Amino acid sequence: MEPIEQNVGTIDRVNRVLIALGILIFLTMRGKVPLLTAMSLLVGGMLLSSAASGVCSLYTELGISTVKEERKKV
Repeated sequence: MEPIEQNVGTIDRVNRVLIALGILIFLTMRGKVPLLTAMSLLVGGMLLSSAASGVCSLYTELGISTVKEERKKV
């Protein structure tokens, strides 16, 4: 089995964490859990997961990568 190549760059990962934390803070301050809240928690969890792993399934399907290629050291 080949390892999955990372396709989420550092800036993208930081943005995903900040958005996910913003969603979680907003929802916990409301204190209710309607359908929209549950869906928002799911999206926040997906953002945190892709930020932690560096792999986004949607990016893979669309052929997108925000990872900068490392410069070759001579």
